[in-house]
Amino acid sequence: MTALGFLYPGHSGEDDYPRIEQLLGSDIRVDLVHTDAVGDAPRVDALRELGSPERLAAGVEELRHTGADAVVYACTSGSFVHGWDGAHDQVRSLARAAGLPASSTSFAFAHAAREVGARRVAVGSAYPEDVARLFAEFLRAAGLEVVAGRGPGGSAAAEAGAWGEAEVLALAREADHPDAEAVLLPGTALRTAAHLPALEKELGKPVLTANQVTVWEGLRLADRRVNAPRLGALFTREPLVQA
Repeated sequence: MTALGFLYPGHSGEDDYPRIEQLLGSDIRVDLVHTDAVGDAPRVDALRELGSPERLAAGVEELRHTGADAVVYACTSGSFVHGWDGAHDQVRSLARAAGLPASSTSFAFAHAAREVGARRVAVGSAYPEDVARLFAEFLRAAGLEVVAGRGPGGSAAAEAGAWGEAEVLALAREADHPDAEAVLLPGTALRTAAHLPALEKELGKPVLTANQVTVWEGLRLADRRVNAPRLGALFTREPLVQA
């Protein structure tokens, strides 16, 4: 049994996690611990407070009892708003507090993009312009080229969490660009696990979504690889060629 621990701020799209656990169809357990939110306004100062060491440490105390093999801070904006170096500091602090390998959704996007062979990416988010700019800067620091960025701008997490397949597809279509090798949808408030096959069929390329890459990152930290095509290209391993 591989047990993965996730620190998820507030309540919105967290039901993606049991859905992903079910779709993995293996001996993998997904444990979610909610950390305190700081309201629903996606302001830079509030997002920095969202991922503060104190808030994460409080969640780690509960997570220790789950027997997790790795821990991931399941929040994109609460990590990249600290910048490339600050996000590394955040993860190091989390690893020390948990005594486990640790990462965050922001780094999960960087690692997942490399996994699917994408260097040029498009981003579809509900972030306001200043927050979206910080995510693009983070991705560039990770060696990715952001060729397009689109979204409604500034939608509250609760609003995005209420979106269904039609709204998520519209966001992905709006974000896509002919030069993009993958489309990134960074909000962990978005429920996307059920829509990944439709998203990738519509766009004809890998689509990386926040809760999807977060679970994949936990598996990467735990040195597990799982073939689960219903979770998109990121979870689809090519069959071994028999000699």
